[in-house]
Amino acid sequence: MKRISNLPIASIAFILSCSIVSLAQNREKFVISAKAGGINAITGEASVHSKGESDWQQLMITDDLNAGDRVRTAFDGRVEILLNPGSYLRVGGDSEVELSNNTLSNLEVRLLRGTAIVEATGADGLELNINISTPHTKLAIVRQGLYRLNVIPGDATELIVRKGRVILSDSHTVKGGNKVVFSASAVTVAKLTKEEKKARENEEVDVWSKERAETLAKANRRINNRMLTSAFASYRDYDPFSRRLGLWFLDPRLGCYTFLPFFYGWGSPYGTSYTTSIYNPFGGYYPQRTYGGASYPQSSGSNSGNSTGGRSYPSGGSGASPRPAAPPSNGGFTREPRMVDRTPLKQPVRPNQ
Repeated sequence: MKRISNLPIASIAFILSCSIVSLAQNREKFVISAKAGGINAITGEASVHSKGESDWQQLMITDDLNAGDRVRTAFDGRVEILLNPGSYLRVGGDSEVELSNNTLSNLEVRLLRGTAIVEATGADGLELNINISTPHTKLAIVRQGLYRLNVIPGDATELIVRKGRVILSDSHTVKGGNKVVFSASAVTVAKLTKEEKKARENEEVDVWSKERAETLAKANRRINNRMLTSAFASYRDYDPFSRRLGLWFLDPRLGCYTFLPFFYGWGSPYGTSYTTSIYNPFGGYYPQRTYGGASYPQSSGSNSGNSTGGRSYPSGGSGASPRPAAPPSNGGFTREPRMVDRTPLKQPVRPNQ
């Protein structure tokens, strides 16, 4: 009798354990992604309020935010959220943020309180389109760089542009090395002093953001041809906007996504390099694969780290542009045989529109 009564209990335990494993491995079904809103890292305590729900729930690393969802952190909490491929939103402690729009063509994040850092990766001259709003202002990040926002409810918003370019609601442009303070009555712009730069770089959320950037760049360097071939074999989702940037690539060992650029020569504004790309002009040509009407390459040789086919090539540093190269002998891309993407760049949605 004991054996008979214990069998259902064991079966239920087995089913529950499989369900937990299935949930943890859910993202492995989507190894390649171009979507915004994925939760990529959590430290400390954080919670999520889904649009239409009444209660806050514990935020999980497997969560994907939809438009209207909010995330808040405790004093010790930090959260990394994927924006467009290559760009990350890192939320500090005691903060709250809303993903207002999760489409890549009109991406918008609203920082309600606290601190957030945006690491935006891109090539020189590439127009990004990351809209940020706070209770005091609205702005658009249009260039690769590092941006920090601090919101004090009912008081002011502070924007620090360490590197990059921002367009304000009055269409004025703010470049790297400047600080902007938005209050109810005025907007002031001033150069960052050396003391301010040093103080900000040593704060906990800034140190954590830089460490995350280094970790994700290392994850990119560990991507090899076998991983690429396996991932692209099941990839069908395609967004024309992301074609100018790249894709998110899941590293199952780290349990998070890293940036996989389409072309060689991309780097983080922190100075680390994304040395593994889909298309490598120095030897690792990929036979074309077509997904969703566009051609993507698949490697025919070794392309791990910064060496391809026995030939080394220079790493793409911070702000490095994709380097032009002759098309491979097998035909390469059907739409664009060179590394320079000639599709017209979408103009960013200005904050006052």
